[in-house]
Amino acid sequence: MTHALALLLFFIAALSGCNRSDAIVVIQLHPNNPDIIYVATNDYIYKTRDGGQTWTNLSQGMSHSRVISMALDPAYPATVYAGTKGDAVYKSYDGGQRWVSQRAGLDDATISSVVNQFLFDPTDSNHIFIATTMGVSETKDSGEHWVKKMEGMKEVLMVVTLGMDPARPAILYAGTSGGVYKTIDEAGHWEKVNNGLVSPDIIKSSRALNVTSVLVDPFEPDIVYASTLAGLYKTMDGGKAWVRIGQSLQDQMLFSMILDRTKKGVIYLGGREGIHRSEDGGNTWTTLNKGLATLNVRSLAQSATDPKLFYLGTNGSGLYRSKDAGETWEPMPPVP
Repeated sequence: MTHALALLLFFIAALSGCNRSDAIVVIQLHPNNPDIIYVATNDYIYKTRDGGQTWTNLSQGMSHSRVISMALDPAYPATVYAGTKGDAVYKSYDGGQRWVSQRAGLDDATISSVVNQFLFDPTDSNHIFIATTMGVSETKDSGEHWVKKMEGMKEVLMVVTLGMDPARPAILYAGTSGGVYKTIDEAGHWEKVNNGLVSPDIIKSSRALNVTSVLVDPFEPDIVYASTLAGLYKTMDGGKAWVRIGQSLQDQMLFSMILDRTKKGVIYLGGREGIHRSEDGGNTWTTLNKGLATLNVRSLAQSATDPKLFYLGTNGSGLYRSKDAGETWEPMPPVP
């Protein structure tokens, strides 16, 4: 088990409802309706239709699966995907009211395997990749069938996160227990791109860097950022060479990252010391913790309808909202 996975599973607990003590590990915002929000707490999925005033538990029909990841179909946002611990993928066609299992091709999933992330092809929402503790898998039919795509990944099986070049969706990056891999042919073949990120000695000793997020700059796609449990890294040449940035941050264990889709060079990072923002590509940082009762940030999301509207999930004090791009935060009502 990787350190990243161990940390992920550490927060799993049997909860009867989403309250102030829950870890909000995933936040998904409706692309068109700002009042519709989904959150996952490792155990359950909840949904609000009124901007967070009331919440509904949507996890019926998932047996005893614990929800680790979630995604909305960008073309048909009533279609929701849930990644679980131990039971692969579930899908809902009606906004979470009913769920069906979609694990054809994922039969090697075990009780301890985890689906960490979904990634949609921006040109075809039927084409989806998932990052799992069993590797990378792909579907071209909205989850009806999955195919493992691990050619070239020799050192690792556990994939924590995926990033895609939005202008060139054949180019993907995989954040793993052994650093970062890159493909230029839709995961047909992966190549290790760890220069400056992970030394060969660390790979061989199984003490590899654990990557928690890989994001491609929407303005300059050769710029890629990798947040890890040991700091933030940046490449200017599509992964050929990485450099460490953000050394001034007090805590280097980073759980979440967002690149502002409307402003070049603006990065948001979440970790155990709250949320931080850089407006110059990671050279300098500002702390944005005003209003937070707990600084342990687990998840971040930026609204598709309002670039100044952000949501933040914590491990300890629930969900927060900012209407001014993180300058101030307000707690949202808990789920009873």
